[in-house]
Amino acid sequence: MSAVPNAALPNELAATRPTTPRYALYFAPPAQSPLWRFGSAALGYDAETGTEPAPLALRRFDAARWREITAEPRRYGFHGTLKAPFRLAPGRSEDELRAACARFAENRAGFASPGVKLASIGRFLALRLAAPSAALDRLAAGTVAALDDFRAPMSEAEREKRLRAPLTPRQQEYLARWGYPYVLDDFRFHMTLTGTLDDEERALAEAELSEHFAASGADGPLIVREIALYRQEAGPFRLIARFPFGS
Repeated sequence: MSAVPNAALPNELAATRPTTPRYALYFAPPAQSPLWRFGSAALGYDAETGTEPAPLALRRFDAARWREITAEPRRYGFHGTLKAPFRLAPGRSEDELRAACARFAENRAGFASPGVKLASIGRFLALRLAAPSAALDRLAAGTVAALDDFRAPMSEAEREKRLRAPLTPRQQEYLARWGYPYVLDDFRFHMTLTGTLDDEERALAEAELSEHFAASGADGPLIVREIALYRQEAGPFRLIARFPFGS
């Protein structure tokens, strides 16, 4: 599989994003797993190596349009959100965050969840669990709560952006308390593959991705043995550490 060095990544990835780093706690499949290879190829970006993997062999899209379709999720890297992106609270350091992640992980045991399948979520495409997973829901809820002391309060601009979406009263409460509306009872595990699309293009993208996913060998159970810490400075998020359970 060919790769492009980080310095040569396209402009939409190399452009400076936040003025201070952002962090996120994600589920990331093992780097050599079929699921990671599929997701990274679909997005055109490997968040662990910071390289651009060999692209999918597309039949319904040209390369330029596919990069546009996947531009938004590519900025975050392939992942399933456990704790959404945040900036560090005043007085907190990355070393302290890493230590807290390690402590959190060492008291957890690995588990298997149902496999994932391609699905539409509103106007974008993602991989979703084939069946609910109480263990994954508990992991996400625990991650949100255990590491929240490291999260800086939202800026007014960030709050206003979130409130533009139609949120339920409970989601507005979660936003105020946890800095993100889709947590706890409103958490739905997914791994985003495209930005928003109209109906016609979404159908084409779904057919394209379905073929590649079926051929990838990534349709087995989701084995969860660790959490991953991602960081965004200049450019997209990078996977900077994995914290195995029970270590």
